[in-house]
Amino acid sequence: MAQLVIERDRYGRPLVVPPTGGKPVAYTRATTIANSLDDASALVAWKMRMAAIGLTTRPDILLSISAAQEDKMAVNSLIESAMEVAGANKAANIGTAIHALAERLDLGQDLGVVPPQWIPDIKAYEEATKILNNKFIEQFSVLDKYKIAGTPDRLVEYNGELFIADIKTGRIDHPNNIAIQLAIYANGLPYDGATATRSTWGDVNKDKAIIIHLPAGTGTCKLVWVDIKEGYKGLQLSMKARKWRDQKGLSYSFEQENK
Repeated sequence: MAQLVIERDRYGRPLVVPPTGGKPVAYTRATTIANSLDDASALVAWKMRMAAIGLTTRPDILLSISAAQEDKMAVNSLIESAMEVAGANKAANIGTAIHALAERLDLGQDLGVVPPQWIPDIKAYEEATKILNNKFIEQFSVLDKYKIAGTPDRLVEYNGELFIADIKTGRIDHPNNIAIQLAIYANGLPYDGATATRSTWGDVNKDKAIIIHLPAGTGTCKLVWVDIKEGYKGLQLSMKARKWRDQKGLSYSFEQENK
């Protein structure tokens, strides 16, 4: 089940050979599409707060931003550094680490040295997921219809049925984007980057999927159903919104109208 690293373009988009063959093309990441319908105002405000907090503790970064002036790439990098100082990436780093430990556990690998405060999380995960039979672990997949790609955490068998399952270490009280993300995976196909070939999940359930909710640091884990039939409707809305957003020619001059 070990996965090869998928090549990506300079924007981080995975490069996928189309079903008809030819050169690899950039597919949009599943998480990008899943967040298309989100109201980003709260996230933007949070990022601004993190950057401001970081700058108050690191005057050297503020000085560097002043010196960078019009170099947008440099300023962006410095702002990211300020956010890092404020702990903006702490939750993401913890989540990535817990995902990696869960993967090792499911693959039967040695976990190595786990800091004591995270051991209850791993034990809770092991207990909650013992009723699931893993069929695929971290298998890259593509939804060619919309040129979307991503990697579900698991494809599992539960009570004789196959389901997409994904580990979430943060909040899931507004799971609309999760429903879209898992709908993409369920309606997609496993993709082998080495041979540029597609296979199949099998008869995977396309009405519901499983969130493995493992809130970091709580020592708890529970399985939650999510409606991916509605998630697929959200996917279709997302694609329509992106198409509308990208259209051109909505403005024209008074002279053109009077010709």
